[in-house]
Amino acid sequence: MRLGLFGGTFDPIHLGHLILAEQCRESCGLDRVWFVVAGAPPHKPGGRTEVAHRLEMVRMAIAGHSAFAVSDIEAARPGPHYSVETLETVRRDHPHDELFFLIGADSLADLPGWRAPARIAQLARIVVVNRPGIEQVDATNLPDFGPGAHPLQSVTIPPVGIASSDLRRRLAEGRSIRYMVPRGVEAYIDAQGLYRAANEDER
Repeated sequence: MRLGLFGGTFDPIHLGHLILAEQCRESCGLDRVWFVVAGAPPHKPGGRTEVAHRLEMVRMAIAGHSAFAVSDIEAARPGPHYSVETLETVRRDHPHDELFFLIGADSLADLPGWRAPARIAQLARIVVVNRPGIEQVDATNLPDFGPGAHPLQSVTIPPVGIASSDLRRRLAEGRSIRYMVPRGVEAYIDAQGLYRAANEDER
């Protein structure tokens, strides 16, 4: 099976996340895409919405898509959580699957500073997602991560222009997020009273 891993805080999940996952599923021929909900990512310190809420919002957002699933592989264990450890766990539990690690092009510059980047490239094919409006990354021109590393792949998605940080600000200001998130997620946020005191430093 060709399995894509899409990690994030998803605080909250929005249509841009779903478009990214669907475009990667189609472009890379993925059988499944796991939305790996981060519990305590080391590069995003500070407060986050309770992980149980974020998991539930992802479940609601992907409901009905047979190729999408939510994973609590990080959220269920103590942090901080490192991508290489998550990939090692998935590789151990799914030894015959071909793994694809989906990251935004804007995160690629930081990848050499992550824990064991060469090992990440050995465990999974890194899929670099380009978005219109930011500098495009040509995966064929990126550095070689060494012996055993999978070649990088790039996917370009349509422009969306939605960010979780902006959604949190809008909600804190009492403004609408209609048509920016799935309707069920919007209703859940309202019912739970989430983001009424958003932290504008998070993203």
